[in-house]
This record gives sequence, structure tokens and C-alpha cells, in this order.
Amino acid sequence: MPEGDTIHRVAASLRHALGDRPLTRIDLPRLPRPHPSPGTRVRRVEARGKHLLLHLDDQRVLHSHLRMTGSWHLYRPGQRWTKPTRAARAVLATEDTVAVCFSAPIVELLDAGAVRRHPSLRALGPDLCDPAVDVEEAVQRLAALPNPPPTIGEALLDQRIACGIGNVYRCDVLFLHGLDPATSIHRISPAQLRDLLGDAGRLLRANVDGSTRTTAPQAGPGALWVHGRGGQPCRRCGTPIEVSRLGEQARYVYRCPRCQPAAGARG
Repeated sequence: MPEGDTIHRVAASLRHALGDRPLTRIDLPRLPRPHPSPGTRVRRVEARGKHLLLHLDDQRVLHSHLRMTGSWHLYRPGQRWTKPTRAARAVLATEDTVAVCFSAPIVELLDAGAVRRHPSLRALGPDLCDPAVDVEEAVQRLAALPNPPPTIGEALLDQRIACGIGNVYRCDVLFLHGLDPATSIHRISPAQLRDLLGDAGRLLRANVDGSTRTTAPQAGPGALWVHGRGGQPCRRCGTPIEVSRLGEQARYVYRCPRCQPAAGARG
């Protein structure tokens, strides 16, 4: 699933390509009419965590969430698309650009009231890609989670706590803090939670403007600390990276067993 840094890059590309230019084509093949009319302009493109919102000058918002399958592509008029037409969920064109959203599970056209009431958008925690992110609010949201407490590995993926972080940043920021993903959040101090979320935000923001996601820059462009490196040596101690599944969604987590001692082994 694209993480917050990816969605912010997509937003910047769409902002540059479509921003304040009259749209010559608006195709929303699976959405009920009426659709925006040709001549409508994109006033603003906004990333909220993993959600993308295109604010139109007819006071409506085109909301998309890419999840695991979706992507936005930019083409020149007449250029052949790299994915089939049947996969297009939204097509927005200007005189010199065609923006196509392919295979996104969520594409919807909302008015301002629907945006305010939207259950997923309303529930989002602070956006870690925002340089002015309120980390303290995210810490308070963590502390308010009901019993039984989740593991820190599960909590970091909960977009209601703080939005934008996904599996890559979850795994690598936990490595940087020496935490086993299976550690209960109640075993982590508020100060460490604050530092953990702050570092996750810094990692995300460091990759917003780049084309190659990197969390371990000293190892070269595109290098990650542990994510995707199952069986490979830890970049710090050389111990093979372990892979397991965590939580109800059984998402893969990567961990160095030496640098991140098992939760049960902690005093």
C-alpha cells in the first residue's frame, strides 16, 4: 500500500499538472452523475495521510484511496496508456496532460458536507508528513486506546492515531528505537512514543521530495534498515533479519532479533 510520502508525491505531481487549468475531459465511469462539467478547474490538491483529495471549483472534491492496487498516472494527450482502459477509475485531462487513476478501490465525488462527515477522513489522526504535525495529539490518541492494549506494531498502522505511516516506516522506525513490533504500547513510555512518532514523521518527510525511498542513507540510495530484508544481515550487527506476521491483518513485520529483543525478554 502506498504510504504517506508516496501520496504527497502524487499530490505534488497532480498539483503541477492540473492545478488551476480548465479540464477538457472528466471521466468518472463508476460514479453517479452529474459529473463536473468541462471547464471545471482543480483549485487544490491535498494529501491527508494515504488519502488524496482534488478540490474542484464547483465546490466538490474527488477523493481517492489507492490501497494495494491503485495508482495515478500522467500522460501526454495521445500517449498510449500503460494500463488497460477498463482499469481507469477517473480520467482528468487538460490541453497538455491526461491524469488517470487506475484500479483504486475508493474513488468518490463528494460535496463539502460529505467531506466533513466522511467516516474515514474524520477519524484520521495527525498527518506525519506535515512538518507542523502535532505529535502530542498522536501520543494522546495512543494513550486513549481501550484495553486490551494493542502492540506498537499494530498501533503504528492505525491511521486514527497518526496518518501516513505504513509497513516500511513502521518496521524501520521500530528498528531505530530497538523495539520489538510485538511490544504492548503500555510498556512504552509517553516520551519514547513521542520520539518514535517524531522520528517516523522525519523519515516520511525526508522521502516526500525524492524518487527513491530511503531510510538508511548511509547504505546508499534506496536502502532500508530492515523492511523487505528477511534473512539478510542486519546493517548494524549482522544478525539475520527475521520475518513474521503480526495482528489481525497478519501483516509482515521485519525485525533484527538482536537489536530489537523480543518483548517478553524485556525487564
